[in-house]
Amino acid sequence: MKLTLEKAKELNKEAVKEDHLIIHSLNVSYAMGAMAEHFGADADHWMGVGYLHDFDYEKYPEEHLQHTQDELLALGVDEEDVRAVMSHGYGICTDVKPESDMEKSLFTVDELTGIIQACARMRPNGITDMKVKSFMKKFKDKKFAAGCNRDVILQGCEMLGMELSEVAGICIEGMKAHADEIGLGVKPQD
Repeated sequence: MKLTLEKAKELNKEAVKEDHLIIHSLNVSYAMGAMAEHFGADADHWMGVGYLHDFDYEKYPEEHLQHTQDELLALGVDEEDVRAVMSHGYGICTDVKPESDMEKSLFTVDELTGIIQACARMRPNGITDMKVKSFMKKFKDKKFAAGCNRDVILQGCEMLGMELSEVAGICIEGMKAHADEIGLGVKPQD
């Protein structure tokens, strides 16, 4: 079965219950949809893969991706999609090297969306009026969103043959369209 966002949400419902992980799944999903559009690919398919990428993280945080392949294949997820999910841990917790545009995008945006989210949370208008320039300034500050691996992001951009600013711009726009859902909309005034 080729993933769709709807199918990924159904599969993730039992596996991912923590709010911050659900938000992360949505962030990655919406960034992946935007990347798919950039590459002229099926956005709903890429969004499904993005949404499902941390399928085992809540249950096995210390063994991330060590149980994913067998579980997803048993649930009927397409081998190509399972491979894409596995590839986002390349060099960290798997040896599945990202090869397709979808795999390279997932590898890159997983960490990238964390910095975008952190940057947007500091802004009165959230992500709604965020520009790439703001992101780039925060990206250069290694203390900001220090848990996000900048080397992985840069490695991913290199794999994609794209500049960081271009990938960030695509992801910001993809997330902007869902600002309220991901908690990055305009903050109400007191």
